[in-house]
Amino acid sequence: MAPGINNRVILGMLGVAFVVYTAFVYTSGTAAEHLAPMNDNERAGAQVYQDYNCVACHQFYGLGGYMGPDLTNVISKRGDAYARAFITAGTATMPNLGLAEDEIDAVVAYLAFVDKTGTYPAENYEVQWYGFVAQEDDPQ
Repeated sequence: MAPGINNRVILGMLGVAFVVYTAFVYTSGTAAEHLAPMNDNERAGAQVYQDYNCVACHQFYGLGGYMGPDLTNVISKRGDAYARAFITAGTATMPNLGLAEDEIDAVVAYLAFVDKTGTYPAENYEVQWYGFVAQEDDPQ
């Protein structure tokens, strides 16, 4: 056999292995059947969050600005009334943005949606052999 054929066979096998592995990780890592898609109100809240550049100060899953707190689980930890109060009145470090009541409702709905996507930081997790980090259900 010529040396070029061996290289092509090896390269082809690596290519096939890459495609199979990528398909496996992609399909096992995107199973979110427990999470319904965003409704119109949640989508409007996401738009308000983006329009007012909230990510400049706040984070989801530790990604974003560092001036304000991580908002990933603010609804489950503090409640929607807590979030609504801060959004409505602001604080010494967070400005009162002057949002309308429907915009505040939408942002709170968006924060509730984000809260359902998981917890941050992950407390009970297991790293799979292929690199996927699976969060276990909280035993409480």
